Amino acid sequence: MFLYKIDEQLSLKLTEVTDADRLFELTEKAREYLKEWLPWLDFTTDVEDTREFLKGTMKGYAESKSMTTVILYEGEIVGTAGFNSINWSNKTAYIGYWLGHEYQGKGIMTKVAKALTDYAFNHLKLNKVEIRAAEENKKSRGIPERLGFVKEGKIRQAEWLYDHYVDHVVYGILAEEWDKNKNLQK
Repeated sequence: MFLYKIDEQLSLKLTEVTDADRLFELTEKAREYLKEWLPWLDFTTDVEDTREFLKGTMKGYAESKSMTTVILYEGEIVGTAGFNSINWSNKTAYIGYWLGHEYQGKGIMTKVAKALTDYAFNHLKLNKVEIRAAEENKKSRGIPERLGFVKEGKIRQAEWLYDHYVDHVVYGILAEEWDKNKNLQK
């Protein structure tokens, strides 16, 4: 089992089907909050939907196409994060994440994104990591900005969120930039 310890309170664990109940519980608690920025809430209406999602993430990992983890904070699952996709030809990983509402504001996701970026460069030997966030999602955009990612541009109407499109801001960092900026990262 993949377990990546970030610090005394925080770890990343590869998803398992047995995580479904807790993830669905988190989804239910934060459904309206998460719906502002995530497009999949209407397709996750019961725990079986979460189980199917987890099966898909495990298949993606087995095929080396993605890597989804649950975030463990003080031993409890509080969200998910990982590489939504890995492009081995271009040596690029695309980070995605979400966190239960009550766990926000503790610096958890910044530490998680930093750990995933380190993992991409130091273990997977990739060249670039990207994070995309809705233009108006200031909290999510703050994560790559705090970590020294470069704002590379905007994709207009990149995502359909229930009844409207949102633009995405694309952030990226190269392995050589990450190594140079390590002392600046929080």
